[in-house]
Amino acid sequence: MSPIFGGYHKNQGTKNALINLNNECYLELLAVDTENSAISAPRWMGVDALTKNQITRFALKSSDLKRDSEVLKYYDKKMGILSNGFRQMQNGSVLKWELTCPLALPEVEIVPFLIDWSTSEIHPSIHLPNMGCRLVKLFGTHPNPKKFNHLFEMLNFSMQIDKANKVSLKMVLETPNGLVVL
Repeated sequence: MSPIFGGYHKNQGTKNALINLNNECYLELLAVDTENSAISAPRWMGVDALTKNQITRFALKSSDLKRDSEVLKYYDKKMGILSNGFRQMQNGSVLKWELTCPLALPEVEIVPFLIDWSTSEIHPSIHLPNMGCRLVKLFGTHPNPKKFNHLFEMLNFSMQIDKANKVSLKMVLETPNGLVVL
């Protein structure tokens, strides 16, 4: 099964396709909307800065976005800015969300952005068919992995980060064709 076209982010200059990973989890494939010339670089999540196809960001579900935004601001004063959005789906239901805005740079960000779907009628993954995919593991690399210990603890989150010269995010997916590492 192929990714499902999700829609356009008209105020961001991007478009997306989605892969359902079940359990209210999905993989968003983000690209520049070449038809939207009203938005210039840097576009949403730094899609203009990419040097290759790769995992560059990830989101965590938040049940206390105001608190979590303050945690992010403590880590980096440019992070944690709150924004919201909505989109009417083809079936008439409305998706609503509030999130901490991810930064356009660096190219790969180990620190998650946070999203709250609680005002939405349903979670967006509910609209996606079962694709036989599941997130097995999310992990990263960074020159200083211990840098994130306190932040992740404050967000009540843990993730393996191995020491390496290059910053990266990787995921292992269970798919109908076996395990895939992205």
